[in-house]
Amino acid sequence: MNKKKFFGYIKPVFGLCVFMLIIYGAYTPSQNAEIQKIVCIKFKADASAADIERHMNEFAQLRREIHQMVAYSGGKTLSVAGSSEYDAMHYLTFRTKDDILTFQNHPKYQEFVKNNQASWEKELVIDASIAK
Repeated sequence: MNKKKFFGYIKPVFGLCVFMLIIYGAYTPSQNAEIQKIVCIKFKADASAADIERHMNEFAQLRREIHQMVAYSGGKTLSVAGSSEYDAMHYLTFRTKDDILTFQNHPKYQEFVKNNQASWEKELVIDASIAK
């Protein structure tokens, strides 16, 4: 096999490996993480698809902007036999209770709430310790 062909195969494989490491790191809680915050959102009936997508994208972006959050995952809820009362769930992981307070008072989070709250019918927030 010649060098050009070899490097032609290795570049996409290397890129995929790097991508998988980034994704794995973004959604795997740190070993030192102790607190999980779950945020459930029910959107108003008149919330547009664009409003909902903006909410989902902006919430996910908070992970990059608020460094006290060590892990994030979220998505739209699945309604199995009409069982879901909420439309979206966000799972956030923090190391300490102080990190949660910093997150809640962070200007970026406050801006997110201000920009999106008008489309929410209700919100449920639960904080819990992570079992080790």
